[in-house]
Amino acid sequence: MNLLFKPVTKENWETCVSLKVDESQKGFVAENWYSIIEASFEKEFFPTCIYDGDMMIGFLMYDRDPETKRLEVSRFMIDQNHQGKGYGKASMTALLALIKETYGPVDFYTSAEPENEGAIGLYESLGFERTGEVMWGEVVLKVTIT
Repeated sequence: MNLLFKPVTKENWETCVSLKVDESQKGFVAENWYSIIEASFEKEFFPTCIYDGDMMIGFLMYDRDPETKRLEVSRFMIDQNHQGKGYGKASMTALLALIKETYGPVDFYTSAEPENEGAIGLYESLGFERTGEVMWGEVVLKVTIT
């Protein structure tokens, strides 16, 4: 596994928007095209393609939420053809390292639909803990990066 993060560009956006989650996950994450558009209107939103070598396998977006001012991962998906191979955990681990390198010690947030047990389990396995908050109808989780 040779994971790389690359920004969405003119050269890769079409591949990015063609990535899809499994049918059972469709209600849990916004379409990648929506995230790319959303990021075009926000200064601190970073839409990012996840690659294994030259092959795009997923997408994430981290940002500083305009309302809460929290640093968070607001989108995270692994393409249905690449799920079950360890990419989710490896990608999130790499993102946490990037956040630490870029921002130093910081609280880092995410959220997930309460029914999305797979995502919540993944986040918790990486040290995220439920805050007790519900925002946008989603369970909020936080990890302190030191």
